[in-house]
Amino acid sequence: MPTFYEFFAGGGMARAGLGCEWHCLLANDFDRKKGQTYADNWGETGLVVDDIRNIGPEDMVGKPDLVWGSFPCQDLSLAGGGAGLRGDRSGTFWPFIEVLRTLRAENRSPPVVAVENVLGTLTSHAGKDFQAIIGALADLGYRPGAFVADAALFVPQSRPRLFVVAVRDDLEPIGAGEGPHLPWHTPALRRAFCGLPDSLADRWIWWDMPVPSRREMRFADIIEDKPTSVKWHTSTETRTLLSMMSEVNLAKVKTAQASGVRMVGGVYKRTRWAQGVKVQRAEVRFDDVAGCLRTPAGGSSRQLILVVEGEKIRSRLISSRETARLMGLPNSYRLPAGYNEAYHLTGDGVAVPVVRHIAKYIIEPIVSGQHTLRAIPSYANHPLREE
Repeated sequence: MPTFYEFFAGGGMARAGLGCEWHCLLANDFDRKKGQTYADNWGETGLVVDDIRNIGPEDMVGKPDLVWGSFPCQDLSLAGGGAGLRGDRSGTFWPFIEVLRTLRAENRSPPVVAVENVLGTLTSHAGKDFQAIIGALADLGYRPGAFVADAALFVPQSRPRLFVVAVRDDLEPIGAGEGPHLPWHTPALRRAFCGLPDSLADRWIWWDMPVPSRREMRFADIIEDKPTSVKWHTSTETRTLLSMMSEVNLAKVKTAQASGVRMVGGVYKRTRWAQGVKVQRAEVRFDDVAGCLRTPAGGSSRQLILVVEGEKIRSRLISSRETARLMGLPNSYRLPAGYNEAYHLTGDGVAVPVVRHIAKYIIEPIVSGQHTLRAIPSYANHPLREE
């Protein structure tokens, strides 16, 4: 059975994605409430609720096949303060690297390291933070590569995220492709790759995966008629929400009314300029996909839903169970009782089916095979870098 460490574990969504065929040797998060939810779902064995800086060799049992780290995004987010890897939160990437350095010193370097974060990582500090991440992994004896995976390929939530997967130098990078292609290698990622020095581009891997079959689940499919964590708005509250919409967004509502079917839209409140004045607007989308779940710490309000059935319009906050479903968690997953705590937990997580897809097509073939390295192309002189 393959083994793993999960850092910045939150509620264990990476663990859920890896599945029961994997054995967790260590799970770490500094947040006590998230740690309790992790324990509620996975038990306390191997769980260490503490700052990653306090994790020592005595906590890191065994020799993991995978080390996963979904380190905090706030300082890398486009909505954040721009501190990047120098920030108090996203800067915890460096203690994560120290953990890997400790494992290397003890001859326990895992075959695969995976990190996940927001797309702002690609452009933070003009690409220098992305280069620092790739460089840090390369310095530890890994060949890194990156791709962008949007949760919308699997669940009805728009949630593109950057994944960096690095394979140990002595192992064959099963899953390496011949070059960049959509949907995994976006223009922003290609530009970030072009900004790497030749020494890092020479070690780069263009990871490749099959594109999943068309998603059948719609946003409307995950909506609860009788949620327990939130209440439906009063008619007055719904009218107030509609009054905050621009003509463009009101037209979307009217189109939904005229469709003749039940339509569910996701709503965010955002500050916009109107005639030289900042006003708060309610913006809705009816494309069967929810907006990205974000926490207030990530620079966004909580998401609302608008249910339109002909002339009948209802609104409310999205429920905690609905947010869990948007992350691909099963209904059996135990959420915190408090709404804000549950929303924070899911909004900070990684989409479960995305992890499963990556594990199936990249991580597990490497771990199960662990074949010694064969020659793979160098990308230092890739035509893309000459554009």
